[in-house]
Amino acid sequence: MGKSSKDKRDIFYRKAKEEGWRARSAYKLLQIDEAFDIFTGVEHAVDLCAAPGSWSQVLSRKLYLPALRAGNPNPPTIVAVDLQPMAPIEGVIQLQGDITSEATAKQVISHFHGQPADLVVCDGAPDVTGLHDLDEYVQAQLLLAAVSIVCAVLRPGGTFVAKIFRGKDVALLYSQLKMLFPEVYVAKPKSSRNSSIEAFVVCRRFDPPPGLAGPGCALQALLAGAAEDYFTAAAEAEAAEAEAAAGGAAGGQLASGGGGGGGAAPLLARAVPFLSCGDLSGGDADRTYDLDPATYVRLDPVQPPTAPNYKTAIALAKGAL
Repeated sequence: MGKSSKDKRDIFYRKAKEEGWRARSAYKLLQIDEAFDIFTGVEHAVDLCAAPGSWSQVLSRKLYLPALRAGNPNPPTIVAVDLQPMAPIEGVIQLQGDITSEATAKQVISHFHGQPADLVVCDGAPDVTGLHDLDEYVQAQLLLAAVSIVCAVLRPGGTFVAKIFRGKDVALLYSQLKMLFPEVYVAKPKSSRNSSIEAFVVCRRFDPPPGLAGPGCALQALLAGAAEDYFTAAAEAEAAEAEAAAGGAAGGQLASGGGGGGGAAPLLARAVPFLSCGDLSGGDADRTYDLDPATYVRLDPVQPPTAPNYKTAIALAKGAL
Protein backbone atom coordinates (compact mmCIF):
# COMPACT_ATOMS: atom_id res chain seq x y z
CA MET A 1 0.00 0.00 0.00
CA GLY A 2 1.55 3.32 -1.11
CA LYS A 3 2.04 6.38 1.05
CA SER A 4 -0.65 8.26 -0.89
CA SER A 5 -3.31 5.61 -0.22
CA LYS A 6 -4.84 7.34 2.81
CA ASP A 7 -4.89 10.66 0.94
CA LYS A 8 -7.00 8.97 -1.74
CA ARG A 9 -9.31 7.23 0.71
CA ASP A 10 -9.91 10.21 3.00
CA ILE A 11 -10.36 13.67 1.55
CA PHE A 12 -10.64 15.25 5.01
CA TYR A 13 -7.34 13.71 6.10
CA ARG A 14 -5.70 15.25 3.03
CA LYS A 15 -7.39 18.62 3.50
CA ALA A 16 -6.41 18.73 7.17
CA LYS A 17 -2.73 18.50 6.24
CA GLU A 18 -3.12 21.09 3.49
CA GLU A 19 -4.90 23.58 5.76
CA GLY A 20 -2.72 23.06 8.82
CA TRP A 21 -5.10 21.11 11.05
CA ARG A 22 -3.59 18.53 13.39
CA ALA A 23 -6.40 16.04 12.72
CA ARG A 24 -9.35 15.64 10.37
CA SER A 25 -11.69 15.96 13.37
CA ALA A 26 -11.33 19.75 13.08
CA TYR A 27 -13.87 19.66 10.25
CA LYS A 28 -16.43 17.99 12.51
CA LEU A 29 -16.45 20.96 14.90
CA LEU A 30 -16.43 23.43 12.00
CA GLN A 31 -19.46 21.73 10.44
CA ILE A 32 -21.27 21.63 13.78
CA ASP A 33 -20.68 25.37 14.06
CA GLU A 34 -22.13 25.88 10.56
CA ALA A 35 -25.37 24.29 11.73
CA PHE A 36 -25.59 25.60 15.31
CA ASP A 37 -23.50 28.80 15.42
CA ILE A 38 -21.88 27.75 18.70
CA PHE A 39 -19.05 30.32 18.70
CA THR A 40 -21.06 33.56 18.69
CA GLY A 41 -20.58 35.55 21.90
CA VAL A 42 -18.12 33.07 23.44
CA GLU A 43 -15.50 34.67 25.71
CA HIS A 44 -14.44 31.61 27.71
CA ALA A 45 -14.12 28.16 26.12
CA VAL A 46 -12.92 24.77 27.38
CA ASP A 47 -11.70 21.85 25.27
CA LEU A 48 -11.79 18.55 27.19
CA CYS A 49 -9.77 15.52 26.05
CA ALA A 50 -8.03 17.99 23.77
CA ALA A 51 -5.00 16.08 22.42
CA PRO A 52 -3.75 16.17 19.70
CA GLY A 53 -5.37 19.60 19.54
CA SER A 54 -7.44 19.95 16.37
CA TRP A 55 -10.52 21.22 18.24
CA SER A 56 -8.33 23.61 20.22
CA GLN A 57 -7.00 24.86 16.88
CA VAL A 58 -10.57 25.52 15.74
CA LEU A 59 -11.29 27.46 18.93
CA SER A 60 -8.09 29.46 18.46
CA ARG A 61 -8.83 30.31 14.80
CA LYS A 62 -12.50 31.08 15.41
CA LEU A 63 -12.26 32.96 18.71
CA TYR A 64 -8.77 34.05 19.76
CA LEU A 65 -7.04 34.99 16.49
CA PRO A 66 -9.92 37.11 15.03
CA ALA A 67 -10.10 39.07 18.31
CA LEU A 68 -6.33 39.56 18.21
CA ARG A 69 -6.45 40.85 14.62
CA ALA A 70 -9.28 43.21 15.57
CA GLY A 71 -7.11 44.72 18.31
CA ASN A 72 -9.23 43.41 21.17
CA PRO A 73 -7.16 43.92 24.36
CA ASN A 74 -9.06 41.06 26.06
CA PRO A 75 -9.41 38.25 23.52
CA PRO A 76 -11.41 35.14 24.44
CA THR A 77 -9.72 32.72 26.84
CA ILE A 78 -9.38 29.09 25.76
CA VAL A 79 -8.34 26.27 28.11
CA ALA A 80 -7.48 22.78 26.84
CA VAL A 81 -7.41 19.80 29.21
CA ASP A 82 -5.98 16.34 28.58
CA LEU A 83 -4.07 13.61 30.40
CA GLN A 84 -1.59 13.55 27.52
CA PRO A 85 0.84 16.40 26.74
CA MET A 86 0.08 18.48 23.66
CA ALA A 87 2.19 20.74 21.45
CA PRO A 88 1.47 24.47 22.05
CA ILE A 89 -1.29 26.31 20.17
CA GLU A 90 -1.46 30.09 19.99
CA GLY A 91 -4.02 31.51 22.41
CA VAL A 92 -4.69 28.17 24.13
CA ILE A 93 -3.84 27.55 27.80
CA GLN A 94 -3.00 23.89 28.32
CA LEU A 95 -3.68 21.86 31.46
CA GLN A 96 -2.46 18.30 31.83
CA GLY A 97 -4.93 16.68 34.19
CA ASP A 98 -7.94 14.46 34.83
CA ILE A 99 -11.27 15.88 33.65
CA THR A 100 -13.05 14.11 36.52
CA SER A 101 -10.95 15.88 39.16
CA GLU A 102 -12.37 18.80 41.13
CA ALA A 103 -8.87 20.30 41.21
CA THR A 104 -8.88 20.43 37.40
CA ALA A 105 -12.21 22.27 37.41
CA LYS A 106 -10.79 24.84 39.85
CA GLN A 107 -7.72 25.30 37.64
CA VAL A 108 -9.93 25.98 34.64
CA ILE A 109 -11.97 28.59 36.53
CA SER A 110 -8.78 30.25 37.79
CA HIS A 111 -7.70 30.93 34.20
CA PHE A 112 -11.07 32.59 33.60
CA HIS A 113 -10.49 34.83 36.65
CA GLY A 114 -13.44 33.32 38.47
CA GLN A 115 -15.84 33.57 35.51
CA PRO A 116 -17.63 30.47 34.16
CA ALA A 117 -17.19 29.14 30.62
CA ASP A 118 -19.58 29.93 27.78
CA LEU A 119 -18.72 26.82 25.77
CA VAL A 120 -17.34 23.37 26.63
CA VAL A 121 -16.40 20.91 23.88
CA CYS A 122 -15.22 17.31 24.21
CA ASP A 123 -14.04 15.06 21.37
CA GLY A 124 -12.64 12.36 23.65
CA ALA A 125 -13.17 8.68 22.97
CA PRO A 126 -11.79 5.41 24.36
CA ASP A 127 -9.78 2.96 22.29
CA VAL A 128 -12.55 1.10 20.49
CA THR A 129 -12.81 -2.67 20.74
CA GLY A 130 -15.18 -3.29 17.84
CA LEU A 131 -17.81 -4.54 20.29
CA HIS A 132 -20.37 -1.81 19.76
CA ASP A 133 -22.30 -2.30 23.01
CA LEU A 134 -19.10 -2.13 25.07
CA ASP A 135 -17.74 0.83 23.12
CA GLU A 136 -21.04 2.69 23.52
CA TYR A 137 -21.05 2.09 27.29
CA VAL A 138 -17.44 3.19 27.82
CA GLN A 139 -17.97 6.28 25.66
CA ALA A 140 -21.11 7.17 27.63
CA GLN A 141 -19.15 6.91 30.89
CA LEU A 142 -16.47 9.21 29.47
CA LEU A 143 -19.13 11.72 28.46
CA LEU A 144 -20.73 11.62 31.91
CA ALA A 145 -17.27 12.23 33.40
CA ALA A 146 -17.07 15.30 31.16
CA VAL A 147 -20.51 16.37 32.45
CA SER A 148 -19.01 16.47 35.95
CA ILE A 149 -16.59 19.22 34.98
CA VAL A 150 -19.27 20.90 32.83
CA CYS A 151 -21.41 21.34 35.95
CA ALA A 152 -18.45 22.99 37.65
CA VAL A 153 -17.33 25.39 34.91
CA LEU A 154 -20.21 26.09 32.49
CA ARG A 155 -22.39 29.15 32.99
CA PRO A 156 -26.20 28.89 33.01
CA GLY A 157 -27.33 29.18 29.40
CA GLY A 158 -24.01 27.83 28.09
CA THR A 159 -23.39 25.21 25.41
CA PHE A 160 -21.82 21.74 25.60
CA VAL A 161 -20.72 19.72 22.55
CA ALA A 162 -19.47 16.14 22.92
CA LYS A 163 -18.92 12.93 21.00
CA ILE A 164 -21.23 9.97 21.58
CA PHE A 165 -21.53 6.45 20.19
CA ARG A 166 -25.09 5.68 19.15
CA GLY A 167 -26.39 2.32 20.33
CA LYS A 168 -29.45 0.64 21.76
CA ASP A 169 -29.31 2.46 25.13
CA VAL A 170 -28.39 5.91 23.83
CA ALA A 171 -31.86 7.12 24.87
CA LEU A 172 -30.67 6.86 28.48
CA LEU A 173 -27.84 9.27 27.72
CA TYR A 174 -30.27 11.68 26.09
CA SER A 175 -32.52 11.52 29.18
CA GLN A 176 -29.58 12.27 31.49
CA LEU A 177 -28.44 15.23 29.37
CA LYS A 178 -31.98 16.61 29.17
CA MET A 179 -32.00 16.87 32.97
CA LEU A 180 -29.30 19.54 32.60
CA PHE A 181 -30.01 21.04 29.15
CA PRO A 182 -33.49 21.90 27.83
CA GLU A 183 -32.19 21.66 24.25
CA VAL A 184 -30.33 18.51 23.17
CA TYR A 185 -29.57 17.74 19.51
CA VAL A 186 -27.68 14.95 17.78
CA ALA A 187 -25.41 16.10 14.95
CA LYS A 188 -23.69 13.96 12.31
CA PRO A 189 -21.08 16.02 10.41
CA LYS A 190 -20.31 15.16 6.78
CA SER A 191 -16.69 14.59 7.80
CA SER A 192 -17.81 11.74 10.08
CA ARG A 193 -17.98 8.46 8.17
CA ASN A 194 -21.39 6.89 7.67
CA SER A 195 -19.92 3.57 8.73
CA SER A 196 -19.02 5.04 12.14
CA ILE A 197 -21.43 4.86 15.09
CA GLU A 198 -20.13 8.21 16.33
CA ALA A 199 -22.24 11.35 16.44
CA PHE A 200 -22.16 14.52 18.53
CA VAL A 201 -24.58 15.88 21.10
CA VAL A 202 -25.10 19.63 21.01
CA CYS A 203 -26.57 20.64 24.38
CA ARG A 204 -27.77 24.22 24.79
CA ARG A 205 -29.15 26.53 27.50
CA PHE A 206 -27.46 24.84 30.47
CA ASP A 207 -29.97 24.86 33.32
CA PRO A 208 -28.87 22.63 36.23
CA PRO A 209 -31.25 21.81 39.08
CA PRO A 210 -30.93 24.08 42.16
CA GLY A 211 -28.00 23.25 44.40
CA LEU A 212 -26.12 21.28 41.77
CA ALA A 213 -22.59 22.65 41.49
CA GLY A 214 -19.34 20.93 40.68
CA PRO A 215 -18.43 17.26 40.50
CA GLY A 216 -19.87 15.38 43.45
CA CYS A 217 -22.58 13.21 44.90
CA ALA A 218 -25.45 15.47 43.83
CA LEU A 219 -24.68 15.04 40.14
CA GLN A 220 -24.01 11.31 40.42
CA ALA A 221 -27.27 10.79 42.32
CA LEU A 222 -29.16 12.76 39.68
CA LEU A 223 -27.71 10.72 36.81
CA ALA A 224 -28.13 7.45 38.70
CA GLY A 225 -31.78 8.32 39.30
CA ALA A 226 -32.29 8.89 35.59
CA ALA A 227 -30.64 5.55 34.83
CA GLU A 228 -32.86 3.72 37.33
CA ASP A 229 -35.99 5.34 35.88
CA TYR A 230 -34.88 4.46 32.35
CA PHE A 231 -34.23 0.78 33.02
CA THR A 232 -37.42 0.48 35.09
CA ALA A 233 -39.36 1.98 32.19
CA ALA A 234 -37.59 -0.35 29.75
CA ALA A 235 -38.54 -3.39 31.84
CA GLU A 236 -42.16 -2.21 32.07
CA ALA A 237 -42.27 -1.63 28.33
CA GLU A 238 -40.84 -5.07 27.61
CA ALA A 239 -43.36 -6.71 29.95
CA ALA A 240 -46.24 -4.78 28.40
CA GLU A 241 -45.12 -5.75 24.90
CA ALA A 242 -44.85 -9.41 25.88
CA GLU A 243 -48.31 -9.30 27.46
CA ALA A 244 -49.77 -7.66 24.36
CA ALA A 245 -48.13 -10.26 22.12
CA ALA A 246 -49.47 -13.08 24.28
CA GLY A 247 -52.95 -11.60 24.06
CA GLY A 248 -52.76 -11.38 20.29
CA ALA A 249 -52.42 -7.59 20.22
CA ALA A 250 -50.09 -5.94 17.74
CA GLY A 251 -48.34 -3.84 20.36
CA GLY A 252 -47.84 -1.07 17.81
CA GLN A 253 -48.78 1.72 20.19
CA LEU A 254 -45.71 1.23 22.34
CA ALA A 255 -43.36 0.79 19.40
CA SER A 256 -44.58 3.98 17.77
CA GLY A 257 -44.32 5.97 20.98
CA GLY A 258 -48.02 6.79 20.96
CA GLY A 259 -50.30 7.06 23.95
CA GLY A 260 -51.53 4.10 25.92
CA GLY A 261 -48.10 2.74 26.77
CA GLY A 262 -48.39 3.51 30.47
CA GLY A 263 -45.65 5.42 32.31
CA ALA A 264 -42.87 3.71 30.38
CA ALA A 265 -43.58 5.10 26.92
CA PRO A 266 -42.91 8.83 27.51
CA LEU A 267 -39.41 8.19 28.87
CA LEU A 268 -38.45 5.65 26.20
CA ALA A 269 -39.93 7.71 23.39
CA ARG A 270 -38.16 10.95 24.30
CA ALA A 271 -37.26 12.44 20.93
CA VAL A 272 -33.95 14.17 20.23
CA PRO A 273 -33.64 16.02 16.89
CA PHE A 274 -31.02 14.59 14.51
CA LEU A 275 -29.22 16.93 12.11
CA SER A 276 -26.74 16.25 9.34
CA CYS A 277 -24.08 18.99 9.32
CA GLY A 278 -21.85 20.16 6.51
CA ASP A 279 -22.10 21.21 2.87
CA LEU A 280 -23.77 18.43 0.87
CA SER A 281 -21.76 19.49 -2.18
CA GLY A 282 -18.51 19.23 -0.23
CA GLY A 283 -16.26 16.24 0.40
CA ASP A 284 -17.62 12.78 1.16
CA ALA A 285 -15.86 11.00 4.03
CA ASP A 286 -16.77 7.57 2.60
CA ARG A 287 -15.61 8.20 -0.96
CA THR A 288 -12.23 7.58 -2.60
CA TYR A 289 -10.88 10.48 -4.67
CA ASP A 290 -8.34 10.28 -7.49
CA LEU A 291 -5.17 12.32 -7.06
CA ASP A 292 -3.83 14.50 -9.87
CA PRO A 293 -0.21 13.36 -10.37
CA ALA A 294 0.67 16.73 -11.89
CA THR A 295 -0.26 18.72 -8.80
CA TYR A 296 -0.39 16.25 -5.91
CA VAL A 297 2.29 16.55 -3.23
CA ARG A 298 2.15 14.19 -0.25
CA LEU A 299 2.37 16.06 3.04
CA ASP A 300 3.36 14.80 6.46
CA PRO A 301 0.90 15.22 9.35
CA VAL A 302 0.94 18.73 10.84
CA GLN A 303 1.84 17.61 14.37
CA PRO A 304 3.09 14.10 15.21
CA PRO A 305 2.16 12.75 18.67
CA THR A 306 4.26 14.25 21.48
CA ALA A 307 4.04 11.25 23.81
CA PRO A 308 2.31 8.32 22.06
CA ASN A 309 1.43 5.22 24.06
CA TYR A 310 3.52 3.11 21.71
CA LYS A 311 6.71 5.14 22.25
CA THR A 312 7.99 2.88 25.05
CA ALA A 313 7.18 -0.27 23.07
CA ILE A 314 9.15 1.01 20.07
CA ALA A 315 12.11 1.91 22.28
CA LEU A 316 12.08 -1.55 23.85
CA ALA A 317 11.85 -3.22 20.45
CA LYS A 318 14.80 -1.22 19.12
CA GLY A 319 16.80 -2.05 22.23
CA ALA A 320 16.06 -5.74 21.75
CA LEU A 321 17.47 -5.54 18.24
